[in-house]
Amino acid sequence: MRDQEPGPGHPERRLTTKEAAELLGVKPETVYAYVSRGRLGSRRVPGGRGSTFDAQEVEALARRTRREGSGSPGSGGEQAVRTRLTLIREDRYYYRGVDATELATRHSYEEVAEWLWTGRMRHGAAFVAPRAAVEAARHAAGALPGHAGPTDRLRVAAIAAAVADPLRFDLSTDTVLGAARGLLPTLVAALPPKTSTHRDGGSLAQQLWGRLSRQPAAEAPLHVLDTALALLADHDLAVSTLAVRAAAGARAHPYAAVTAGLGVIEGPLHGAASGLAHRLVLDVLDRGSAGPVIAEELRAGRRIPGLGHRLYAQEDPRARVLFALLSEIPEAAPALAAARDIVDTTARHTPLHANVDLALAVLTASCGMESSAGETVFAVARTAGWIAHALEEYGERPLRMRPSGVYVGPEPPRPVPE
Repeated sequence: MRDQEPGPGHPERRLTTKEAAELLGVKPETVYAYVSRGRLGSRRVPGGRGSTFDAQEVEALARRTRREGSGSPGSGGEQAVRTRLTLIREDRYYYRGVDATELATRHSYEEVAEWLWTGRMRHGAAFVAPRAAVEAARHAAGALPGHAGPTDRLRVAAIAAAVADPLRFDLSTDTVLGAARGLLPTLVAALPPKTSTHRDGGSLAQQLWGRLSRQPAAEAPLHVLDTALALLADHDLAVSTLAVRAAAGARAHPYAAVTAGLGVIEGPLHGAASGLAHRLVLDVLDRGSAGPVIAEELRAGRRIPGLGHRLYAQEDPRARVLFALLSEIPEAAPALAAARDIVDTTARHTPLHANVDLALAVLTASCGMESSAGETVFAVARTAGWIAHALEEYGERPLRMRPSGVYVGPEPPRPVPE
């Protein structure tokens, strides 16, 4: 029911999800989609699972939506993005209508990527990198300074692979799919191996493992990595995916669209968040308890990484799956206990649950990987989703993602500065 607050027009009046949906004329899941895309703010109900919304903000969005709906084609007012790829609803998410966590635990990353791209299950799917693309990508990435991060190398590798592909400007579905199947292993091949004995080949997870860890690729940890890749393949319109769709809307080729996503993913609130969680887990392991570590983080005014997700009221389903798999690996037990200690310590006052960044941190910390490994996993994994969204966007009206700016500067005309 609606919060007992002042009447219409009061800035503090709150609406339930159902009331907001009725006012906007949409389904409740669309309200949460508005939240995920930054079009609407929300506030969790204390002690509950629901959210409330500022009535004035909802009413303003309803007015804007009506204006956008009445706009002429090409006016730039279109904001909602139609997609058949990922649905997030009630603490679960789905790839083309199939529970993504079940899909990821039963199928390889390559098979999940094919499902996202085509809507068909291609059993035993394997991706092979073109030799010319690998040579160009390795040469370009190798020219970077030694302190370059893995995302820097992936971005440069994508550009080099594009130059090596004379068909990159062909945006037909079959050609884009061919480029995608070659780009993913090319990106991995451009990362330096951790040991001199590493050999290319095998699944994408096997190829990536040798570039993340010096430890042998045991079956159980390798399965966790493959599952993590599949779980992270897509997550609706995350900010990097929105950048990819904007690039594809301008008819940028798939390599350029992926490069747009890689440019966004480095932010600490997106792909780089797992590295912060990795260091937090190591600090807890070093100190023996989460209490003093959390206290220092809060004293410094820092947000605790690896906790909470704006789209999930309870534990991130991706984290839940990975924690379950990690619990079966004895070597992961200390890092897993540290993660649980972090959650339990912060839950005393703040009802936040673990997200996928904390689960990735347990994987990377327990397998001898560097703090940047989670970001690498995220970037490689999400490339499949970016390609899927680019394919969808190629089928839409070009340049439709053109929001209108709201000018708030000085009123013209002004005199020309001397």
